[in-house]
Amino acid sequence: MDQEDTIPSLYHWDDRKGPQPIDPDLDALVRDIIGTVADKWTMLILEALEDHGTLRFTEVGNKVGGISQKMLTKTLRKMEQDGLVARTVHPVIPPHVDYRLTELGAGLGTALCGVWEWAAENREKIEAAREAFAARDSAR
Repeated sequence: MDQEDTIPSLYHWDDRKGPQPIDPDLDALVRDIIGTVADKWTMLILEALEDHGTLRFTEVGNKVGGISQKMLTKTLRKMEQDGLVARTVHPVIPPHVDYRLTELGAGLGTALCGVWEWAAENREKIEAAREAFAARDSAR
């Protein structure tokens, strides 16, 4: 067992200093943000807005694909709340609403790019592991 595994959750391990306290407010924020960005819809919306810039509500849904209007609304509202997207309502009939990444959202998109790269580099290993698991699981 690593020393890191024995540390209470509000501490992190520093190789030179040992256990170091984590600000509980920062810990709560990080856990909340991970909960948001670990959602597949958030990641796909980030990608769509990164690739295509400003999009109307229906365009976001079309670029993402397979997302219900209710889930798209919920996800975009959470992303707006967290400062990841900016929502602009144009006073026309019918209503015209645009979404774009904020600087904060673009930074997160860049950080998540590593996940896509990792998945691309490890696709064959992941598929092999899934196949091996399915074979073991069906033998049970």
